Amino acid sequence: MRFSIPLGAALLAAAAATMAQAQPVKPDPAHIPFTLPKNIKWVIDKNFGEENAFLVGNPAKPGPYVMLIRWKPHQMSRPHYHNTARSIYVVSGTWWVSDSRHYDPDATYPLPAGSFATDMPGQIHWDGAKDEPVILELAGTGPANTILVPEKK
Repeated sequence: MRFSIPLGAALLAAAAATMAQAQPVKPDPAHIPFTLPKNIKWVIDKNFGEENAFLVGNPAKPGPYVMLIRWKPHQMSRPHYHNTARSIYVVSGTWWVSDSRHYDPDATYPLPAGSFATDMPGQIHWDGAKDEPVILELAGTGPANTILVPEKK
């Protein structure tokens, strides 16, 4: 097959233009502030030992907040409640939940990735991970407190 010089040049120019478009252009942080996953700062929660990352605001302070919680396998909270509502989205893994005052991981209910739930204020619950890590995104309005409750058998 034989190409003419003008057609070959046009094909090369089109290929070069396509490759130039494929290069990502970093947005102006004044327009779209962002944090890459490697730069998200995780801290250990003193109550239950899970890792937290505060993306917007802080639940200990007045105002809206968005945070991530990362549970390691076989890590769960104990029965507790919160003074404010919290909206939860399961980002990855399976989140296991219970509304019992008795801690028993075998009596939890699975919420797979993509599930959405709400911790209602004043309602006892506990949660965590079983055989795989779990990442949750939580949103609410602070100040938000976690209140541990005595376990009932």
